[in-house]
Amino acid sequence: MEKILNYINGKFCEAENGNFINNIEPATGDVYSLIPDSSAQDIEKAYVAAQKAFPAWSNCGIEERCRILTKISNLIDEKLEDLAQAESKDNGKPVMLARSIDIPRASHNFRFFAHAITQFASESHFMENSGINYTLRRPIGVVGCIAPWNLPLYLFSWKIAPALAAGNCVVAKPTEVTPMTSYLLSRICEEAGLPNGVLNIVHGLGNKAGSAIVSHPGIKAISFTGGTATGKNIASIAAPMFKKLSLELGGKNPNIIFADCDFEDALSTSVRSSFANQGQICLCGSRILIERSIYDKFKEAFIKKVNALQVGDPNEKVQIGAVVSSAHMEKVLSYIELAKNEGGTVLAGGHQVKLDGRCSNGYFIAPTVIEGLDHTCRTNTEEIFGPVVTLMPFDDKEDAIEYANSTEYGLSSTVWTQDLNKAHYMAEHLQAGIVWINCWLLRDLRTPFGGMKNSGVGREGGFEALRFFTEAKNVCIRYK
Repeated sequence: MEKILNYINGKFCEAENGNFINNIEPATGDVYSLIPDSSAQDIEKAYVAAQKAFPAWSNCGIEERCRILTKISNLIDEKLEDLAQAESKDNGKPVMLARSIDIPRASHNFRFFAHAITQFASESHFMENSGINYTLRRPIGVVGCIAPWNLPLYLFSWKIAPALAAGNCVVAKPTEVTPMTSYLLSRICEEAGLPNGVLNIVHGLGNKAGSAIVSHPGIKAISFTGGTATGKNIASIAAPMFKKLSLELGGKNPNIIFADCDFEDALSTSVRSSFANQGQICLCGSRILIERSIYDKFKEAFIKKVNALQVGDPNEKVQIGAVVSSAHMEKVLSYIELAKNEGGTVLAGGHQVKLDGRCSNGYFIAPTVIEGLDHTCRTNTEEIFGPVVTLMPFDDKEDAIEYANSTEYGLSSTVWTQDLNKAHYMAEHLQAGIVWINCWLLRDLRTPFGGMKNSGVGREGGFEALRFFTEAKNVCIRYK
């Protein structure tokens, strides 16, 4: 059975304790590889390597960092099919999705930040007749990056690439649920000639290896994507240590459909924004708010499209693969039962899907649509993170805003309308870090990415990420 290995100081190694964790393929329920069960010992080893590598890496020049990161991007492109197959097997998502979205985006993340660092300029402020100020931005040193399981390589690279581009050295931990493509990335970094110790990838459990990264006194910044409860715990440890924190956490995003929308565009995109990656994207529109005059028409058309979605083996041409684990499947199914107990009516799905053949023990859930729930109930306010959406009618834009803002989350929102005034009004009043108008997941990597309220702290993307991974120093020069 294949053993995934840690990547520390340019070398591949087991955990210091020699222990491993099972890695399960969600589509089959079978153990297919082993993961190092790393501890604080391994994190310390990675930190020492990163600290040693930092002076040379931070001073090698932006053109050299650009060259190496671009090489990593090119190698990801060359190995796209192998990476896509690995991502699908590890995560349960359709291989078509990994091939068209996840792996190309991981490559693009490295290429984008490789070039962004060459355009990252400091500021200067002229004081008339007295002096000038300029700002130095220098890398922090050793930083920690902790990534989630839903978009494994996509979001791992989203953190690592700007950290490395800015001149930091990294101790990174992929989730233990989907570690394979992060391991393959370490092989790519070796092939690309990334200097030893610049990037260290340590596998293991969050409450052991992850906690050791967060609490390490020498790691001065933490970038984390994951659940809100875990983010809260990280903040409780890191904040008293005065670490820089970037926390991209949960979402319970509204998808608001006005009667004057482009109906077919809103309909087809809403199916995608509800169930892409089995609904396991923090940006999925899990609450669909529909203006009452078109509620029945939209509901009927939406359910017809949802029922046509094919659930099956991720290796085949299906739209819905397996959810990531048995535990997560049980969580999602429990929320469907909760919705029924809260008075909801299941219009589509609502059950586990049993397949034949190699996927007979896999973790599959039918795409589920529920109506008849109040906007304040648990189903409509807690993050389910699965193929489950609710439908709710609203009467006017004030109703829509009230319903949309009635959760503790504020990550993203989508608005469908042809009225420019209405679109701007909604964008101003929605409590969300991202507002899409007549689209979903249309991303420009230059823009700030992050959420309000319990959806996180800080912003990622573009120069925001490079600012996070650097420290600003003001230099004031007086002259006569």
